[in-house]
Amino acid sequence: MRVGIGWDIHKIADGCCLILGGVIVSNEKTTIAHSDGDALCHAIIDSLLGAANLGDIGSFYPEIEKNKDMSSIDALNEISRVVKKLGYYIVNVDATVILSGVRLSPFRDQITGSLEAVLGCPVSVKFKSGNSVGEVGNGKAIEVHAVALLSERVDERSD
Repeated sequence: MRVGIGWDIHKIADGCCLILGGVIVSNEKTTIAHSDGDALCHAIIDSLLGAANLGDIGSFYPEIEKNKDMSSIDALNEISRVVKKLGYYIVNVDATVILSGVRLSPFRDQITGSLEAVLGCPVSVKFKSGNSVGEVGNGKAIEVHAVALLSERVDERSD
């Protein structure tokens, strides 16, 4: 078994669209980012890469013109395939999204469904408001923490 931890943070601005787990959760807020700014996918990508000892998201997707406005759910799909190709099975992913000013709970099933379809494993996503503490708690930034558990695939041949 291998475990990896991921973290991401982005500033929040007025505009369209705020995306989490490949799902648009607000048409009035957006993230300031090089890609589509999906901090949830970014944190999960880092947790998977960490568990597989493959570095971080910047190693795969540097902030260059080719990756400008990149779809983070597509990047997550690609990293999931890389990890599985190395012989790992994704056991589960657990994430916490900290954001104030956007009600996320109505999107929970859609977000977890999107992530589970890409990863092929159970995904738990929790939402916190930040309790008015700092930029995250005051709605000026979004922060995400994620943990992924990998297991090496067991060869099903009997000896």
